[in-house]
Amino acid sequence: MLLDPRLTDRSADRTNIGGHWRRLRRRGAALGGVVALALVGSTAIPADAALSTSERLQQSVKLNGLLKQTRALQQIADVNGGNRAAGSVGHAASAGYVMGQLQAAGYQVELQPFEFPYFQELEPTELDRLAPAATSYQEGVDFATATYSGSGTAEGNVRPVDVLLPPGAAANSSTSGCEATDFAGFVEGEIALLQRGTCTFGVKAENAEAAGAAAVIIFNEGQEGRTELLSPTLGAPSVTIPVVGASFALGEELARTGTTVRLSTSTVSQTRTTYNVVAETGKGRADNVVMLGAHLDGVPAGPGINDNGSGSAALLEIAKGMAKEVKKPRNRVRFAWWSAEEFGLLGSAAYVSSLSTAEAGDIALYLNFDMIASPNSGRFVYDGDDSDAVGAGAGPAGSAAIEDVFTDYFAARDLPTQGTDFDGRSDYGPFIEVGIPAGGLFTGAEGLKTAEQATAFGGTAGQAFDPCYHQACDTTRNLSNTAFLQNARAAAHATALFAQSTATVNSRPSAARLARVPSAKALAGIPHGVAAR
Repeated sequence: MLLDPRLTDRSADRTNIGGHWRRLRRRGAALGGVVALALVGSTAIPADAALSTSERLQQSVKLNGLLKQTRALQQIADVNGGNRAAGSVGHAASAGYVMGQLQAAGYQVELQPFEFPYFQELEPTELDRLAPAATSYQEGVDFATATYSGSGTAEGNVRPVDVLLPPGAAANSSTSGCEATDFAGFVEGEIALLQRGTCTFGVKAENAEAAGAAAVIIFNEGQEGRTELLSPTLGAPSVTIPVVGASFALGEELARTGTTVRLSTSTVSQTRTTYNVVAETGKGRADNVVMLGAHLDGVPAGPGINDNGSGSAALLEIAKGMAKEVKKPRNRVRFAWWSAEEFGLLGSAAYVSSLSTAEAGDIALYLNFDMIASPNSGRFVYDGDDSDAVGAGAGPAGSAAIEDVFTDYFAARDLPTQGTDFDGRSDYGPFIEVGIPAGGLFTGAEGLKTAEQATAFGGTAGQAFDPCYHQACDTTRNLSNTAFLQNARAAAHATALFAQSTATVNSRPSAARLARVPSAKALAGIPHGVAAR
């Protein structure tokens, strides 16, 4: 799951999970009632037939199969530098593994290549003041490496460039580094000290490098709400020199006359090619596709087994089960393993932007499965109708019906659920942008579990849902087997149900009335921190 782009620090408590509890509905033949409800308006498939299909597909998804898939992904990471990040050998091997599993199950598989901006911090960045008094600053507290920073070591005089100290009364008062003329008199080899303001961090860094700066420090602007540590992104690999963000307090300190520093970064920042893996059933309506997705890539820090080997494994087992148990679906089912989700939903954005308006209109709905086995798990269902009134609002028309399928499924088993917002942190985002109904499941990331959630779901209050989120310890030991199987089978149920009928989600506009599909750049999320101004 993508790091929340609204965050400018790296603190542990970043949860955006909210919403009301779903009341348990005890009723006889509850699951049959769910299926019957979903098939309103479709008389060709009796409810008991759809129920039978769902049960067969669910039973084909077994814990041993799920764990076998995650062990395979762990082994791939182990022999490829410890990770499966997009653009790495580990991700390429993961895509090859998924492709082989699908082909063995009888699927024709498409690899969809796309280019993306890759970034990795190889070693911790160091920032030390040499004069007027020697001191060392702490990464993650005083400064943060800018995403797409160049690599190297710089030592020299700190030159403030058109900074406003004290800051202006309003945000974006500073134009520091936004124009080449700001660097008049700049001495080659100095370290440019820039202030957050009206232009993007990428523009500031590019202007500084063009002026001969050996490195760049960009500090927060200083008004209320703009004093904390700044974690900027340059947006793309555009400079070769080290670039870091800093708090306003550190910027003020470094702006004093006579300050010299040493700044050292070790990064990889370049354009790379990676691949989405896509396969679909050979039978069913091609103009009414049920699509499932999970991102296959992890972060460079670790093997990415819960995030998101868990969702990837569930999709594989469901796809294999479909090939055996649902040989004649009424609607085609399309499976996608996205790449570069961790860099800003880039794989799903590239896919959606490649669709014509008619092709987008052929997708009846999209189901997303990102982190479904968190060790201190919650049971979260995407809030399709915005009944929780938290954050982004409702999904496209039909999303509420998807939510109901999942909540009713768990309610029939006396398992409480909670809504989670479409906050833009996973691959449903590009689909929602073009009006495709969406939904899915989530068991929690770096947010802390509340006492109320611990009572409902079990686990430990006050601890993260996934204590190993985006860390090296996200291994096969970082899974809740119970949550894994519950969520994978819920996903199988929804897949089987919608493969037979999408009647409850088909109230959305026809393809002819869908908005033009935006570009991948417009659809993509903003990775790893504050992007601009």
